[in-house]
Amino acid sequence: MDINESSEVNNSSRGISLVGGAGVLALLALSAAAVVTDAWKVLIIGWVAFAAMAVGALLGERADATDPQRLVWGYGLASGAMVTSAAMFLVPQAINIGRSAGAPQIGGIGIALGIVVGYSGHVVGHRLTHRDLPMDVTTAQITAHALSAGLIIGLVYGSMPTLGLLLGLAIVSHKGPAGYAAARRLRRNGKPVSALLLPAAGVGITAIPTAALPIPGIDALNAVVFGFAAGIFLHVAMDFLPVCEAGSEIDQVCSLHEESHELLDRLRVHAVGSTVVGAAAVVVAWFFVTP
Repeated sequence: MDINESSEVNNSSRGISLVGGAGVLALLALSAAAVVTDAWKVLIIGWVAFAAMAVGALLGERADATDPQRLVWGYGLASGAMVTSAAMFLVPQAINIGRSAGAPQIGGIGIALGIVVGYSGHVVGHRLTHRDLPMDVTTAQITAHALSAGLIIGLVYGSMPTLGLLLGLAIVSHKGPAGYAAARRLRRNGKPVSALLLPAAGVGITAIPTAALPIPGIDALNAVVFGFAAGIFLHVAMDFLPVCEAGSEIDQVCSLHEESHELLDRLRVHAVGSTVVGAAAVVVAWFFVTP
């Protein structure tokens, strides 16, 4: 690398750090507003999401690049918790509100719409990775996902303030593994992990102001909102299911070992076990938290 290239890399790193710092400052300012408006639930969820991704990114930056087992357990725990939370707390709300509007199918439409939109966004985002764009695609994708997740969380808690914290915390549980995997990717590409400060703050940046918006008391609209949220989070949860197949991210890490095929086969057991544990944790927490 010559002097000019080194200077460009340093300038890019400084720019990314400034953007990440701006994201943290925005979260701090919005947190003050959340305290004033008593929006404690979305405030806690936003900061838990920030801490989870920041810690995950730190661990990913320092992790052994040849150890796939941690990646499997991180993905499995998060996806199991998200699937169960969406199925227990969002799907019933969507169907029940739809029933109040005259047709439970309205909630089902929202669920289908969320899954289709989530899948479409994932496919389009993946296509962008094959284009020469003037930005880091990994960071852009994870930032867009964090901002949209915060938007949905804010709408859900704004329209149903009686919802407990368990739902929101389980929904953002994937931020840890996401930060871990993204940090490893950035490190492999020689890019600063500080870029993940912005997506780490993204959930809170959109969830706090969205929760304060006036929500129309229209059952049909709320059924679609809850269904859409359930569909989006079910898609994300399924996308995080640890895939131990040829060509997957886990397979790429396993390929660094001599007995990669046998290791990948053993990790399938860990994939199932971690997902079951993540799902069971939400059920147990609900059982003890519910009066």
